[in-house]
Amino acid sequence: MPLPDAAPHLKSIDLACRRGSRLLFKGLDFDVRPGQIVWVRGRNGRGKTSLLRLAAGLSTPEHGQINASLGKRQLVFIAHANALKEDLTTSEALAFLLRIHGRAHTADDVRPALERLGMQSRRDAPVRTLSQGQRRRVALARLAVESSASLWILDEPFDALDADGVELVNSLLSEHTKRAGSVLLTSHLPINATLLRPIEIDLDRYAA
Repeated sequence: MPLPDAAPHLKSIDLACRRGSRLLFKGLDFDVRPGQIVWVRGRNGRGKTSLLRLAAGLSTPEHGQINASLGKRQLVFIAHANALKEDLTTSEALAFLLRIHGRAHTADDVRPALERLGMQSRRDAPVRTLSQGQRRRVALARLAVESSASLWILDEPFDALDADGVELVNSLLSEHTKRAGSVLLTSHLPINATLLRPIEIDLDRYAA
């Protein structure tokens, strides 16, 4: 299958990251190519979330650089926090997330996205009544709206999900790579290597 002309590509060169007075890691080179999933691993406090923020352009590296070949709206960043407004309904919360991130959408986009993540029956429930796993499903329903070969940066996407939720997200990730999308993620849970074939980065090897 040929790659789209504008398929995203992310590359780091001799990357180092500092948090406060502590150098978390250094000398990191990696590629996230079209159709690839890169799984960032390491001990707590090693800088996994910090690396994702660098990749998303939200932080500046201590040393080195990150080069991103991304078209307009080709980046989706979902942090560990779900960023859902407590007083909105499930449908309204997802629509709000899409709107603030510049994703054009209609009710016809929101409804099937919630259904895909198993949340359609809770579409009118206030966010404050949802469990942590349900909130995570709503936040991740953003991915079900995406259809382009974009770069997904996901911080612990499987956190708080039950087995069915994990399988739903695995399906979304697999479909995304098949359309030449790419993924950079962290996860303290094992990843389905047979389905997703992730490339692993162990930050413990780059400890400063």
